[in-house]
Amino acid sequence: MIRFICIAVFVILFLILSIPLLIAEWIIGKFNMERKNKSSLAIVNWAFRVCLKLAGTQITYLGEERIPLDTPVLYVGNHRSYFDILMTYVRVPRPTGYIAKKEMLRYPLLVNWMKNLHCLFLDRDDLKEGMKTILAAIDKMKSGISICIFPEGTRNRVPDTFLPFHAGSLKVAEKAKCPIVPMAIVNAGDIFEDHLPKIKKVKVIIEYGEPIYTDRLSREEKKQLNDRVVEEIKRMYFKNKELL
Repeated sequence: MIRFICIAVFVILFLILSIPLLIAEWIIGKFNMERKNKSSLAIVNWAFRVCLKLAGTQITYLGEERIPLDTPVLYVGNHRSYFDILMTYVRVPRPTGYIAKKEMLRYPLLVNWMKNLHCLFLDRDDLKEGMKTILAAIDKMKSGISICIFPEGTRNRVPDTFLPFHAGSLKVAEKAKCPIVPMAIVNAGDIFEDHLPKIKKVKVIIEYGEPIYTDRLSREEKKQLNDRVVEEIKRMYFKNKELL
């Protein structure tokens, strides 16, 4: 409980005390959006690192050298924990927006930082609005922003299992003509979700797979793309689970 309380207090204080920073970031964005992207990335990276340190999470990152640096990418991963976002965001080499559920819009200040980081909000119950979000993600990638998505659609609450991936999620990379980077996150649920409200000091392994260049795939390969990504994530997941 001590770790949970420390993180909760830190997040609340950060959101309140960062109001002047939000105003400064808004002003910077009026004149230099690239500078705003870099500064917002740095500020939130710092806050996320503090949260991970308070949680005592030990993370091993594998395959980071596989991530292309000359183009935005679509990160596609399994999802077990809120900490998935923190653990992956602190390693992104360029501004990266996450596709989050629309319910996140109800949290003031937090949603302002999320918008600064190019996050998009998906209405899973409204097909038309969901399509708008996908189109917005495509535009983000075409402008140089990477996107991260968890195609299971929600946090999976059963360890060592995978919910069905929503194949439409991968269309973002296809339409933007950007590579997909499969991402396997092992043991994230043991940080918090598997024993609420306690936060445990645990080891997590995150591996990035070989990028899949969608513009180089045949029509038949594109039809099998969802299965290919799922199988690659599962392969990395169960391989790395043996290392814990």
